[in-house]
Amino acid sequence: MTLPEFYDPTRAGTVFTPDTPAILDAAFEADLPPAESDEFKTLVLLVDMQVDFVHPQGSLSVPGAVDDTRRTVEWIYRNAGLITTVVASLDSHLPNQIFYPAWWIGDDGEHPEPYTLIHAEDIEARKWQPTRDEDWSTAYVRKLEEQAKKVLTIWPYHCMIGTLGHRIMPTVYEAISYLAAGRQTNPTYLIKGRIPRSEHYSLFEPEIHVAEAENGGLRMDLIELIAQHDRIYIAGQAKSHCVLESTRSLFAYFGEHNPDMLDRFHLLTDCTSAVDHPEIDFDAYAEEELDDLRARGLKDAISADPVEI
Repeated sequence: MTLPEFYDPTRAGTVFTPDTPAILDAAFEADLPPAESDEFKTLVLLVDMQVDFVHPQGSLSVPGAVDDTRRTVEWIYRNAGLITTVVASLDSHLPNQIFYPAWWIGDDGEHPEPYTLIHAEDIEARKWQPTRDEDWSTAYVRKLEEQAKKVLTIWPYHCMIGTLGHRIMPTVYEAISYLAAGRQTNPTYLIKGRIPRSEHYSLFEPEIHVAEAENGGLRMDLIELIAQHDRIYIAGQAKSHCVLESTRSLFAYFGEHNPDMLDRFHLLTDCTSAVDHPEIDFDAYAEEELDDLRARGLKDAISADPVEI
C-alpha cells in the first residue's frame, strides 16, 4: 500500500496540528476492509510515542526516536489493511512522584539532579532522604532492588499532564487516525504513570504494585485484549524501559498462564531506541534482557517486513 498524500516524512520529529478531516477523507478513499472482518487478528502496541521522548528538544528525548517514529508510521500505512487493533500508551505524570527530584533531598539540602541513582544504602546512610511518605519511600527503594533488581532513577520532569511534552507525536496521531477511520475501529489510548508512589514503565503494571491505587496492579483488561489477537507487534520508546518492561510483563503473565501466546509477539527492532544515560549503557542492558525473552519466543521484525498472517 502506498503512503497517503497528507503524510510528510520530514515532519516525523516535529510538532504541528494535524489536519484530521484530510486524514479521515484519505482513509475513506483507501477503501480498507473493516477490522471486524479480520479472521487473523493483529494488534500493534505503540509505547509512549510522545513529544518529550521523540522531539529533539523533548525533556527526555531518546536518541534515534525521530527515525524510529518515521519508520513506525510508514510501517502502519503499508500494513493498514492487516492491522486490526492499535493500543497507544501515553506516559502521564504529575509534579509529585517518587522518581522526580522534588520527592528527595540530599544531605547537602539540595534535590537530586536528573539521572541520579538512589540506592537503599544511600537512604540508610542519609545521603538521600524522602521529603514525604518516608516509610513507603524507604521500603520502595529496597523492594525495587530486591524484587525488580533495579535502582531508583531520578528522571527529568517529562510527559507532564497538560504540557506539550505529554502530547502524542502528530505523525503518530495521523497514522492512528487513518487506520481507525479506514478500518472502522477506534484505537485504545492508555494513560499510565499517574501513581505517585511507583515508577510505571510497563503499560500493564507499575514497577512495585500499589494496592490502593487505581490500576495499581496488573491490568487484566489489557491482558485480555492482547489475548484476543493472533499477532502482536511492539514499537515505541524507550527500548530500555517502557518497551522492555511492557514486553516482560506480557511474558511473565502468558508464560505462566498461556505459554502458547509467547510466539505471537514481535518487536519492531528498528522502531525503538534506548535512553541515553551518562553512566549506564541502557542499550546493552536492554539487549541482554530482550535476549532472554527471545529465548522464550519473542521474535524480531523490522519495519521493512510485512505483517505476518
